[in-house]
Amino acid sequence: MARSRSRRSEPEANYWPGFVDAMATLLLVFIFLLSLFMLSQFLVSQEISGKDTALQRLNSRILQLTEMLALERSQKQDIQTNLAGLTASLGDTQDETKRLQAMLDLSGKNNDDAKNKFMGISGEMDKQKEISNEALARVELLNQQMAALRRQIATLNSALEASEKQELTSQHKISNLGKRLNIALAKKVQQLSRYRSDFFGKLRDLLGNRDDIKIVGDRFVFQSEVLFSPASAELNPEGLPQIDSIADALLKISQSIPDDVDWVLRVDGHTDKTPILNSPRFPSNWELSTARALSVVRRFISRGVPANRLVAAGFGEFQPVDNGNSASALRKNRRIELKLTNR
Repeated sequence: MARSRSRRSEPEANYWPGFVDAMATLLLVFIFLLSLFMLSQFLVSQEISGKDTALQRLNSRILQLTEMLALERSQKQDIQTNLAGLTASLGDTQDETKRLQAMLDLSGKNNDDAKNKFMGISGEMDKQKEISNEALARVELLNQQMAALRRQIATLNSALEASEKQELTSQHKISNLGKRLNIALAKKVQQLSRYRSDFFGKLRDLLGNRDDIKIVGDRFVFQSEVLFSPASAELNPEGLPQIDSIADALLKISQSIPDDVDWVLRVDGHTDKTPILNSPRFPSNWELSTARALSVVRRFISRGVPANRLVAAGFGEFQPVDNGNSASALRKNRRIELKLTNR
């Protein structure tokens, strides 16, 4: 009986507070990741919006010309319809004229016959004359109508030719505008490619030939160990001279880039696929890569690079250059990439 009472008096284990803490932590992590995703989407949209503005203006002009062309085609079709109707009316009028002319000829012949055979019958002669005069009047009226129809047809033909010329002009304008758009875009790409080449050339001269700093395609690549300690987003003192040299080179190159070339230097942070130890500051490699990119951008700004010419992006481990698991492969994936590109 004593044992039974002692067991009943022992408190039961309560797991509910631990469960609530775990759910709250998961919720905070989810909200943080969602905020980070929204921030990255905003940065990407800002980068894209500038490119879209010029294209939207050109597309708007092309749309206006296309609408004008459609209107001209509609007017041309109306003119062709009216022309076909008038041509048909002219044909009918010509047929009626021929019929009346035949009646007139027949009436004249009948008059001659009546004169020869029935000289005493004057009422028949008057009747034939009246028919002849009426036919002549109708023929004259039809001739006037035919002349008016011909004038209208000539006017419509002139309007049709003018419409066709204007349609051809609109087509040429659209074609020329498309060519100008392609030429302008190609020119901007060539200009930026030339300045990118000069920029990377200066960096190569400043930093020398190093295995941990190299040019890959259109990007300048730092291995993370050059700038950061493991699991850290603070720039190493040893890496500051390299970042400062890049900032100085960028400032010199930017002075020669025309104002109409809308350029930015994009700083991309990348990590390997080894999970980072969970911490309040860096819950995942994504946060670490973004924080490292921001550290480089802040250093550039402190050296005088305009903030509106800089973009920071973090990619975590999701864009590796080597899919292997070796130490060498992981080291290649831990990197900071710099890319001079259009906004």
